Amino acid sequence: MGKNLERRNIAIIAHVDHGKTTLVDAMLKQSHIFRKNEQVAERVMDSGDLERERGITILSKNTAITYKGIKINVVDTPGHADFGGEVERVLNMVDGVLLLVDAFEGPMPQTKFVLRKAFEHKLKPIVVINKIDRPDARIEEVLDEVLELFIELDADDEQLDFPVIYTAAKAGIAKKSMTDDSKDLKPLLDTIIEKIPAPEGELNAPLQMVVTTLEANDFVGKIAIGRVQRGKIKSGETVALMSDGNIKRGKVSKVYTYDGLNKIEAEEAEMGEIVALTGLSEVSIGDTVADVDNPEALPGIRVDEPTLSMTFGVNTSPFAGKEGQFVTSRHIRDRLFKEAQTNVALRVEETDSADVFKVSGRGELHLSILIETMRREGYEMQIGKPEVVYKIIDGKKYEPIENLTVEVPAEYVGTAMESLGRRKAEMVDMTEIAGYMRINFLIPARGLIGFRSELLTSTKGNGIMNHVFHGYELYKGDIPSRSRGSLVAFEEGLTTGYGIFNLQDRGIMFIEPNQRVYEGMIVGENSREMDIDINPCKQKHATNMRSSSADEAIRLVPPRIMSLEQALEYINDDELVEVTPTSIRLRKAVLDRNKRGRAAKNARKAEN
Repeated sequence: MGKNLERRNIAIIAHVDHGKTTLVDAMLKQSHIFRKNEQVAERVMDSGDLERERGITILSKNTAITYKGIKINVVDTPGHADFGGEVERVLNMVDGVLLLVDAFEGPMPQTKFVLRKAFEHKLKPIVVINKIDRPDARIEEVLDEVLELFIELDADDEQLDFPVIYTAAKAGIAKKSMTDDSKDLKPLLDTIIEKIPAPEGELNAPLQMVVTTLEANDFVGKIAIGRVQRGKIKSGETVALMSDGNIKRGKVSKVYTYDGLNKIEAEEAEMGEIVALTGLSEVSIGDTVADVDNPEALPGIRVDEPTLSMTFGVNTSPFAGKEGQFVTSRHIRDRLFKEAQTNVALRVEETDSADVFKVSGRGELHLSILIETMRREGYEMQIGKPEVVYKIIDGKKYEPIENLTVEVPAEYVGTAMESLGRRKAEMVDMTEIAGYMRINFLIPARGLIGFRSELLTSTKGNGIMNHVFHGYELYKGDIPSRSRGSLVAFEEGLTTGYGIFNLQDRGIMFIEPNQRVYEGMIVGENSREMDIDINPCKQKHATNMRSSSADEAIRLVPPRIMSLEQALEYINDDELVEVTPTSIRLRKAVLDRNKRGRAAKNARKAEN
C-alpha cells in the first residue's frame, strides 16, 4: 500500500446556512484560482438558480485548490437531510471532513445526520467553528456541544482528538486559537495538510474506481465522477463496468481532473485522484470501473430509502397545453427516468395508468425541488398529494419517523407543542438558547406534511424547523387532516371583483379579479369543513338606476398566494396541484361537480 502525499480529499459538511459555501468561496479566492481583477460571484459553488434563490446546496460539487504544492480536492455537500443521497455518495470519495458549525446555533440536526455518515466511513474530522465575528457568538458552549455530539455518535478515540479551527468565512480568516491574529485562511489550510490523511491504495495494481456521481451533458453524454481507489486510468482506455455481478465493457474517451471550478483534461490519473470520465454511455451510479483484464468489484453505494411519494401525471385541466412546452406523458416519463439516473435517492415507477408515474424521494423538499426544476424547463403536469412510504414487517405496518427540531420564542412554545401533539409527535428534550426554546421531537413523517406553514402562521414568522430521518417505527395511528373544505369554481370564466367580494365571507380566497378559472378549480378555503361550489365570475348587472361599471367601492381582502410547497402541503386526497411554467393552481381530481357529488354520496353509503 502506498500513499499519495501530493493530494488531500476532503468534504465540507454542515447544517443549512452555516457558511459552508461561503468558506469554499474564500478558499478559492485565497488560492489565486481566479486571475487578478477577475470579478468573482458570491457563492460560486451554488451554481443552480434554485440553489442561489433558496440559499441551500442541492447537488454536491467538486473543486480543487493547490496549497504548498499539495492539491486539495474539496467537495461541497448538501446540508439538508432530503439530499442525504448526495451526502452518502460523496463521502466515498474523501479521507476527511471539515465539520462546519455556526458559532451561535451550534450543532443542528443536519450536522448530526451527516457526521454520523462520516463516522460510518471512518473519516478524520476537523471541527471548524464559523461566524466567530457574530456579536451573539457562544464559542465555548458550542465547542462543548460539538464534543457531546461526538460522544453521542460513538466517535472513536482518534476521532475525538479533533483539531479545532475558528473562522469568519465572510472575512476570509481562520485561527487555531481565539487569541491569535490572522488575516487569511492559512491556519485552516495548514491543518488540512497536517491532519487529513493522504489517500492510500496500490498504485501499480489493476484499476478500481466507484462511480459516485453522474452528470448529464448534451455534448458528451454521461460524465462519470468518482475517486480512483487503485491503479491508474488513462484516456482512450477500455475498462470493465461492474454492477451487481454483471460486467460490461466501455471505453473512456477523456479523463478530467479538477482545478478550481474547471475540469482539466488529463492523459491519466492515478490512485487518490478525483476524476470525471466521458465516453461511458452505459455507466450507472454505484458501478465499479475496473481493469478490463482483472475486473474486481468494489462495494456499491447504499442510500437511505425514500420516505415520501407523489404521483406525477399529464395535466388534464381545461388549460392543459396552454402554458407549457413539454406536456405529453412521453415527455414527463423521459425526464423523470433521466433524473433517476443521476439522483440516486429518487425512485420512479410506472403505474396502471400510462399517464401517471409514482415518484418517491427523501422528503417534501427533495421532490418539490424536482417539480420546480421541471416547471422552469417548460414542463406541465399535475401532482397528487404527498404520501409516506410504509413498510409491512411480519404483518405489522411501520412508518418513517423524523427527528424534528423546532426553535420558537418562549411565548409560542405552547402553540407549537399543541400543534405537534395533534400530529403524534413525542418530545425528546427542550433547551433555551438566547431567548429561543429549542425543542426536539420524534414525529411520523406524515405529521410533517403541512406543518411548516402552520408553524410560520402560529409563530408570526418566528418559528424555525429542521428535521432528519430517524428510522421506521410501528404505525402511530390516524392524524387529523385539513379541517376545512375547499371553495370550488363551478364554471369556466374570468373572475370579477364583484364576484369575489360577495364570496369573501365564505372563507379565504386564493384568486384575484381578472383571473381565468375553470370548473373544478379550487379558488379558496371554506371557513367550514365541507366543500362548496361557488361562482367567482359573477357580473354585476346593469339596472335603470346604475350601470354595471359604476360600482360602489368594494374592498377585497388580499388573496392567499401559495408557493409550490404550500400547495403540495395543502391539498387533500381528492385534490391535485396543476403545475405549469407560469402557474400553480389547485384543483379537484374530478372536475365535474355532478360526478363529485355522486362519488361523495356513494362513499357515504359505503361507510354506512
